[in-house]
Amino acid sequence: MSSGQLPPPPPLDALLATGDVSLFLDFDGTLVDIASGPDSIDVPDNLAARLGALSKSLGGRLALVSGRGLDNLGQHAGALGIARAGSHGAERVLADGSALGDTPQPLDPDIVRQLKAIADASGALFERKSFGAALHYRAVPEKGPGIASEALAIAQADGLVAKHGKCVVELVRPGADKGAAVAAFMEIAPFSGSKPVFIGDDVTDEDGFAKAHEMGGFGIAIGERESQNAQFALDTVRDVHEWLGL
Repeated sequence: MSSGQLPPPPPLDALLATGDVSLFLDFDGTLVDIASGPDSIDVPDNLAARLGALSKSLGGRLALVSGRGLDNLGQHAGALGIARAGSHGAERVLADGSALGDTPQPLDPDIVRQLKAIADASGALFERKSFGAALHYRAVPEKGPGIASEALAIAQADGLVAKHGKCVVELVRPGADKGAAVAAFMEIAPFSGSKPVFIGDDVTDEDGFAKAHEMGGFGIAIGERESQNAQFALDTVRDVHEWLGL
């Protein structure tokens, strides 16, 4: 269903009045507006501090779940004293910075070289990540299908997963899944026993929506993209900030 056809979520205060809630937030397109490239985003002032205050008000039941690597998240958002998962959920840390689960393995250098060659030939923007690599084709949208097809062929040949998003395709190892990140956090305090709510704007957030719904909560889709698993929707990043009270 198109996000535009979904109702808005109940106010957060009303939701909290019904019991404990855990919030899982995507980053790009949810807390910050999509930009021309991953390093061109405009991060709101004091976002890390505001998220920290929100986490405190929720008893620590707040986590960022992003396609970005955790190191990259820190570079853009500053020191984050909240739970967070990067690389599409593959790397997970608690609020104190301690790891949750095993450290994922980076891509083989040969895979990285192959993706870099696709970028060089097509005009796509190559983004190297700690545990993956992405091709952004916002500047050459007409080449998107071909770029995605080549990346998928590499993934299938090497036992990897191709994650598709808004003008981007990324290769990661199996298990890099935002739904799996939600499940991992929900197994431990302070998240366990609460109602999970996942907020995101892109295809890769569908796993998070589905897992939140499976575990008794729901998903909130951002923007006009069609969503298969969200129950509610908000229009813009500004609306997300207002709903969260940021």
